[in-house]
Amino acid sequence: MQRKDIPLNERIIFALDVGSFDEAKELVTELEGHIKFYKVGLQLFLASWFQTIDWLTGRGLKVMADLKFFDVPETVKLAVGQLKDRDITFATVHGNDPIIEAAVSETRRGVDRKNGLKILAVTLLTSFGTEDMEEFFGHPIDIEEYVLARARRALKVGCHGIISSGLEAKRLRNDLGDDFLIVTPGIRPGANITVEEKDDQKRIVTAGQAIADGADYVVVGRPIRDSKDPISVVKEMQQEIARSLAT
Repeated sequence: MQRKDIPLNERIIFALDVGSFDEAKELVTELEGHIKFYKVGLQLFLASWFQTIDWLTGRGLKVMADLKFFDVPETVKLAVGQLKDRDITFATVHGNDPIIEAAVSETRRGVDRKNGLKILAVTLLTSFGTEDMEEFFGHPIDIEEYVLARARRALKVGCHGIISSGLEAKRLRNDLGDDFLIVTPGIRPGANITVEEKDDQKRIVTAGQAIADGADYVVVGRPIRDSKDPISVVKEMQQEIARSLAT
């Protein structure tokens, strides 16, 4: 496995899953000495539109616009066009081959593909477990094979990377190589993690396990945001990531 040259303070993408710009600003101000990458999802984007994104990029911080575009290809293409000139690093797309291909094609128009906006394809939400998949499809589904198939198709049409659980990261790296990004949500702290009843994440791993198995970035929200000492949680996760990178 060939590791990418990513600074440790960018390996954790902190999820700004809050309802206002002021809340986001307070969290970033506290964390930006240790974390340089932030996720803006649907809740915050609808609350503040581009205010939060522009404020983050204006401070030299990286942004993942996690809007999970899913619409007809032309609409997705036009939506991506609204993002690509705002110094956003990643945007997420949740769709089939034509949708993903449309998103990727827009990033290539008038922008250096290496340094411009990168499209990440969502393979399967980490809140989905085996029972959810069986209910959805009407028969048992091998989640690892499903994620692998979706990732392979997304990369074939030019996607820059994929969103997947850390549980599938090792298989993705082994089968698809190193020339794409893996961003892993569903991160929880602790050596013996379990899913709490109030937690909607089902396919979870630690930050160290995700990176060790091939993820490039981990997305973390609640374990940091809800901690009495967020900085200590960040430092612990970064140390865990550093150990995984050193092996």
